[in-house]
Amino acid sequence: MTSIRSAAVAVLIAAGLGLAVTPSAQAETPAGAPAPVTAADLAQARGAAQSPAVLDQLGHFFARKGVPPTEQLTIGAAEEAQAARAAAPSLAGSTVPVYTLDAAFVAGTPGAAVAKAEYTASRAVSADGQVASVWTVKQGETWRVVNIASGGDETEYAAKAAGSGGGTAFREPQLDAWYVLRDGRVLPLDDEARSSVGAAGVTLAAYQKLVHQRYGDKLPGSAYDRAGEGGGYRPDAPAQEEVSARAAAGGGTALPAVTAAAALGATALVGAGVALRRRAGARRE
Repeated sequence: MTSIRSAAVAVLIAAGLGLAVTPSAQAETPAGAPAPVTAADLAQARGAAQSPAVLDQLGHFFARKGVPPTEQLTIGAAEEAQAARAAAPSLAGSTVPVYTLDAAFVAGTPGAAVAKAEYTASRAVSADGQVASVWTVKQGETWRVVNIASGGDETEYAAKAAGSGGGTAFREPQLDAWYVLRDGRVLPLDDEARSSVGAAGVTLAAYQKLVHQRYGDKLPGSAYDRAGEGGGYRPDAPAQEEVSARAAAGGGTALPAVTAAAALGATALVGAGVALRRRAGARRE
């Protein structure tokens, strides 16, 4: 299970990222589904993810094999630089929007989509087979890389949804559960989701009742939120390991650890560079 350390320094990008959608796409969006991100935005996000500075940082990410920059390696800086070059990082597959359970849907707001696009993810691979996910967000008119995470959950579950009949893959971060919305039903894509809705899934209306029961009293502005528990989906969840990283360009200084998906209806992402992190444990499918 993935969870988040609330003490990290971050910028809260509340209620989505303003990812562009076309009017025609909005009109054709199935009930409960978020409007798709435009191809133009996805292309710009991919361009940011494959910039030379980010590829260089990916090389060091792979060279260190998840060891935080604050910890010593058994190799020196020169060997790390050589390993980073040998990693020869590249992007593979498509850049995809990453949809997360929407607070408005949890609250029962009429017409609210089940999830909203909070960032995009691009799958990165190294020469020795390591995999990472490069996260980008739109800040103003510019797409920026804000995180590099080990593994490729975001693109893998999007592909799994597409290969099993289509629909919109989305994540319920409190459970680290991945689902696909298809033909008015919420269907599981992993073990956590199957534990949540069963192997056959549930109707969209039944899922809304379920998440409202789980989180309706923890929404932004609730007594739970006002009491200072605000990231709070699962207050007893173990903290995920987070690591700081050098900025993608410029002075190469260390950044504070950052979090992602830290609050219902908000995504906590670094505002001043790229963060690198390892996921907590292996995924189960």
